[in-house]
Amino acid sequence: MKKLVLAITLTRIFLGPIIFLLSVFIEAYFLSLLLFFLAALTDYLDGKLARTYKVTSRFGAMLDPIADKLLLVFALLSILLITNNSFIGLMVAIILAREIWIAGLREYASEQNNSHATTVTFLAKSKTSVQFIAITMYYFSFSTDQAMITFLANFVLFLALILGLQTAINYTKNIFTKG
Repeated sequence: MKKLVLAITLTRIFLGPIIFLLSVFIEAYFLSLLLFFLAALTDYLDGKLARTYKVTSRFGAMLDPIADKLLLVFALLSILLITNNSFIGLMVAIILAREIWIAGLREYASEQNNSHATTVTFLAKSKTSVQFIAITMYYFSFSTDQAMITFLANFVLFLALILGLQTAINYTKNIFTKG
């Protein structure tokens, strides 16, 4: 079971570049939508299986957020290239900067034996879900050529940005007030 959970996590890592290539170079938006939706489901599935069958590991716990970030980076960059939209570009830049900041905070917390300060919160899980919903909406809008859905996806991505900034503030406070 441990190998299956790891394989599911690795699937998310490999799907990111494939989705990027399909959407940016081939304009296979519907296939990108399906693969992204599958990848987003693996984020839930690998954690659920690991907890249910008690096959969690330090390696898996380390690899899971990396898989999320790689999928996120490839998807957001593809959306940015497809839309060529400065507002989306600004949101993507801030989202990616936040991810780098949190990775640095987690490294610092680990060195300070304060890893509990950056334990994933419900709000952070919600942020990831909202990001994945926004990305799914973008790919759906590209595959159906629906400008209104793209507009709504912009709003949902902005909501994810706000959630991400709030979690970054919370983690930063946790590190520097308790560490």
